[in-house]
Amino acid sequence: MTGKLSQRDKRALKLGAVCAAAIPMIALAAVWLEDWAEVRKSLDAKKVQLEIISPSNVKQEGLLSIVPVFEMPQKEEEQKYPFREKFREQLKKAGIKSKPLQILRTRKSQESGYKLLCLKCTGKCNFGQVLDLLARLKENPYLVGIEEFEIKCDPKKRQEFELNLTVSTYVK
Repeated sequence: MTGKLSQRDKRALKLGAVCAAAIPMIALAAVWLEDWAEVRKSLDAKKVQLEIISPSNVKQEGLLSIVPVFEMPQKEEEQKYPFREKFREQLKKAGIKSKPLQILRTRKSQESGYKLLCLKCTGKCNFGQVLDLLARLKENPYLVGIEEFEIKCDPKKRQEFELNLTVSTYVK
C-alpha cells in the first residue's frame, strides 16, 4: 500500500501522525502547567504563613529577655559564693536593708539528683521594694526557687514591712 502512495502523501501521513501524537502531549502539558501553577500559589501562601508565624529577631529577643537564665549547678563551695553575691546585689538594687544573709543547711532535693542550698534573708523595706525584688529575682542565674516568703506590716508604721525570704539554688 505504501508503494502506491506518492511522496507528498507519505509526508502528509507522517505529519498527521506527529500531530496526532502531539495533540495529547500538548493537552497533558497544559494540565501539568495548571497543576504547577496551583502548586506555586500554594507554596507562596505557605511561605507567607511561615513568615507570619516565624519569630523575627525583635520578637525572639523579646522572648529571650523574659526567659530566666540558669547556670548549671556546681559543687557547694563553688556555687554558694556567687549565689550569695548575686542575691545580695539584687537586695541592694531593690533598696532592701537586710541583716547578713544566712546560709542554711543543704538538703537533698526530691525532684532532682541535686542538693538544695538555701539563703535566708531578713530585712526591713517598703512594699514597692518587695515587689521590685520579686520582679528582679528571675535575673539571678543561680536561683532555683523561693522556699519561704513572708512579709509583716509594722502596725505603728504601716509603710514599713519586715521581710523574711528564703531562696534556694541547686548544688552538687
